[in-house]
Amino acid sequence: LPRTSSCLPKLPTMLQSHRVGALFILIISFVFFASVMIYWRPGEDSEGQLYNLVTQRRCEQLLGHLPQPTASGSPPSPGDVFFVETSGQTNPSYLFTCSVESAARTHPGTRVVVLMKGLAKGNASLPNNWGFSLLSCFPNVEFRSLDLPELFSGTPLAKWYSQPEHQKEPYFSPVLSDACRIAIMWKFGGIYLDTDFIVLKNLKNLTNALGMQAQDVLNGAFLSFKPKHEFIERCMQDFVDNYDGSIWAHQGPHLLTRVFKKWCPLSNIRHSLTCKGVHALSPEAFYPICWEDWKKLFEAISSSELHNLLQNTYAVHVWNKLSHGTKLEITSQALLAQLYSQSCPSTYAKMKKDS
Repeated sequence: LPRTSSCLPKLPTMLQSHRVGALFILIISFVFFASVMIYWRPGEDSEGQLYNLVTQRRCEQLLGHLPQPTASGSPPSPGDVFFVETSGQTNPSYLFTCSVESAARTHPGTRVVVLMKGLAKGNASLPNNWGFSLLSCFPNVEFRSLDLPELFSGTPLAKWYSQPEHQKEPYFSPVLSDACRIAIMWKFGGIYLDTDFIVLKNLKNLTNALGMQAQDVLNGAFLSFKPKHEFIERCMQDFVDNYDGSIWAHQGPHLLTRVFKKWCPLSNIRHSLTCKGVHALSPEAFYPICWEDWKKLFEAISSSELHNLLQNTYAVHVWNKLSHGTKLEITSQALLAQLYSQSCPSTYAKMKKDS
């Protein structure tokens, strides 16, 4: 009995000791767990920050100084700048890349949307190509998949596109491009440009406008309209009502010209004019080199002559269908080489490196 009694007072001490030990183990576990979390989280952030830093430095090397949007002056008209690629290709050419780069540089406060038929839908990554890498560095450039049924839905063009026999026509690819641009202008408004333009100036002050490529001929390589504009609605209806896919340009320049003549009405278009709110701009605005003289793009020209030629020009159409097979000496004084150098310096640097 005395021995038993002598042991009883030690029991609270043992229990207290176990509690202290358990608490110590719990504290150590918590500290370990917390340290692991603290260790890993900064690691992930550091990795992301490192990736962003590398990307930022790479883009700075590619692009150099970018113009910033300015708050002064009148606010720019709303709407995006659109480019469309209907061929399915996903390997941008020098000219394609220059077109988008020049538009992005001259419109730093505007989204430049590049719709490409060959891109996968959804959030799929872009193809591994220098052109995509370069253009993705511009914060205002956005690539999207071109969903043709969705684009044409709700327009007169939907029924036309649903007829598969049109795809067998000799000029289906340019006709499809003609359909896309007027659908985009009708649905979204903004600015449309062909991918063989080199943009020299900001285009946001041009609204409800298109360019004359020559006397009595309008061209849709540049379009700028507010959404749901009646003129574009008439263009879509004429596209369907007077469709003929066997005649070159019938659904493009000829369509715009005949609709404009009915819109005014006019028997011919001689000069730059404004009619019922739609502006037909003179050839020097977008087509200072007419298609018959496309070889002048590859001929040497002095800086002063070039300045005088383009002083009233917003963008230069390069007529890629005619000029794409011609070799360009990129470091020469050729007109086109100077345009690359001045308007898309990042593309120009890549061209020099490759040559």
